Amino acid sequence: MLARELVSIAMAAVVAAMPVSASAACEGLVDGPRGVVASVRDGDTVVLDTGMVVRLIGTQAPKLGLGREGFSAWPLADEARLALERLVLGKPVRVRHGGARTDRHGRTLGQVFLTGQPETWVQQQMIAAGWARVYSFPDNRACVPQLLAAETQARLNKLGIWADPYYLVRRADRPDDFAGRPGYYELVEGRVLKADRAQGRVYLNFGRSWKQDFTAVIDRAALGLFARDGYDAEQLEGALVRIRGWMDEIDGPRVEITHPEQIEVLRAP
Repeated sequence: MLARELVSIAMAAVVAAMPVSASAACEGLVDGPRGVVASVRDGDTVVLDTGMVVRLIGTQAPKLGLGREGFSAWPLADEARLALERLVLGKPVRVRHGGARTDRHGRTLGQVFLTGQPETWVQQQMIAAGWARVYSFPDNRACVPQLLAAETQARLNKLGIWADPYYLVRRADRPDDFAGRPGYYELVEGRVLKADRAQGRVYLNFGRSWKQDFTAVIDRAALGLFARDGYDAEQLEGALVRIRGWMDEIDGPRVEITHPEQIEVLRAP
């Protein structure tokens, strides 16, 4: 599987460098509602003229405070909202679904396309400009390879958020850098020192001390998704990978893996 994963990454990088028809960029989506964007709440949420609130699935823009008590806006949150506003405000869009269609907040989930000839894929544009990161879910995995390719190019070019240290890709071999980061969404790169199965989970250890070093934990449900994709997570031992997810602090810094797209294989063992 690792070889196939590397080929997928290489192909995605080629796709990112080429002009792509939005309608062909991510196949297999199901047409959903249409509307005109009436307002933009933040860098990944819009409201249509029908009153429908649409979350741009597959992306995570810097979060605004939006009146939440005790929550501080992330750096460049206003800039990300303005970038999305410039792209879509007052324009007709089509929502297409590739997984769960609503979330627990009642928002519609989907890939959003500006209608026209050709169409413009909004998520890809926001990520390619550096105003959002890739952020997928176990029940919404469509289009991730194409979005990861766009993110890689934006990061290499230090566009948008990638010029701010807040969003830097952290090194797994520097666990002290994670001090104060529990509750933050992070990208972490490093070589898997050991992949170990225990109590129905797979632990990807990036250091010799599992009590102190960074660990990625693949839960039982996620292992079912890995198996369905023909992906043996234990074969990641020795691989150079990039992990993305929410940081917590249980026996050292760690990220819980709920689906395969949270792990990018950068180099096979």
